[in-house]
Amino acid sequence: MARGFNEPGQKPRRFYAAVDVAPEGGGFAVRLDARQLRGPKGGRIVLPTRALADQVAEEWAGQGEALELATMHATRLANTAIESVPQARKATAQQVADYAASDLTCYYATEPAGLVARQQDLWGPVLDRAESEAGLRFVRAAGIVHQAQPQATLARVKALALELDDFGLTGLAFGAPLFGSAVLALALQRGWICGEEAFNLSRLDEAWQEEKWGVDAEAAERTERLHVEAAMLDRWFRGLA
Repeated sequence: MARGFNEPGQKPRRFYAAVDVAPEGGGFAVRLDARQLRGPKGGRIVLPTRALADQVAEEWAGQGEALELATMHATRLANTAIESVPQARKATAQQVADYAASDLTCYYATEPAGLVARQQDLWGPVLDRAESEAGLRFVRAAGIVHQAQPQATLARVKALALELDDFGLTGLAFGAPLFGSAVLALALQRGWICGEEAFNLSRLDEAWQEEKWGVDAEAAERTERLHVEAAMLDRWFRGLA
């Protein structure tokens, strides 16, 4: 891979012409000029489904003369799922549980009334479903003062994360910080909501402020970046189904 890099500090150059996907070891490998893609640690990148392999391949095929590695989110997830998560499954699941301990969807505004109503109408059903279908009972709070969650709930979140394979667990661990919510990440992983819905639910407060005060360019750029990541994660989970 080293031959694809310029001077230090510069983006790596595209070093391949063709990208394809081929069956490999019970899964599917992404190939660059017929050479199998490897991760940063040298591991062979073999995806469990054709859909996931296609998602990664499309990122490589869509690159220009310089590789925009920061935009290759599915590739990063694949690398993590193959080279890092297998040796750190419990720690990864604990990270998801840590987000559940201060989950975004449990903190409701005290005012204005319109925002409070919006949060209750949109977050409430997701929390209700998490309790009825996944056994996750969360305590809801008003304001920003920390509200401790039941230890049984946090243990259950960790257990649910550990039930997933390495690729599902990696996606969940990516989604929890993306949304600020283990609940929304789990809801997306389980197909209760789509990536667009998870993204919108994760930024009810921001959307309310934008409706009132408008959007500045820097915030819009960040929002679009997160929006793209949410769509990628939706496709990742659907590709595992």
